[in-house]
Amino acid sequence: MNGFEKRKAMIKGNIMKTTMVMLRTWEPKRLRIADIAKEAEVSQVTIYNYFGSKEELLKESFKDFIQRAIREFEEEMLKKQSLRELISYTIFKEKETYYNLSPALIKEVMFDDPEMYAYIQEQHDTKIIPLMVKMLEDGKASGEISDKVSVEAFLMLIQIYMKSSEEMLGVMEKHEDKAAFLDELLHLFFYGLCGQELPGV
Repeated sequence: MNGFEKRKAMIKGNIMKTTMVMLRTWEPKRLRIADIAKEAEVSQVTIYNYFGSKEELLKESFKDFIQRAIREFEEEMLKKQSLRELISYTIFKEKETYYNLSPALIKEVMFDDPEMYAYIQEQHDTKIIPLMVKMLEDGKASGEISDKVSVEAFLMLIQIYMKSSEEMLGVMEKHEDKAAFLDELLHLFFYGLCGQELPGV
């Protein structure tokens, strides 16, 4: 990548990050190219040259958001943390997402648009699922997950937790001891209600 391409990538990245920050307080329909250009300190012409339209800018911004989230998770896995630490990290990243972007906004921009939905499905199948499978394999190798647990069962459990994460985080925020409550959730995730595997099971 030469100097011109690096500068172009840097400007595009800044515009997309600025857009995501503004979406914390702006509705997509009310957000204008002029507003984004002013905040990102670029001209409107620059945005149109790079993205073509506001709709494409929103799509590219969310795609960039997803790609960065996947890269960050990959980096966390490379740190060779325990499975417990990785699950805790995942829950807190969900917390950040819900605090910064409302579920209604995510649904409108990411799931109601057929192109974006197809992109998310592709990322899920080609990147997220392999990462989850590796997390399971690493957990088995470290003794944190029983060899009895299949890939299908593990992925189903992760999916259940992720679908319930918004509600769990809401309850946690009201709890007097947030850290202790998170430990309880992690304990339930790893050991269930019994706390340990029952004899003869």
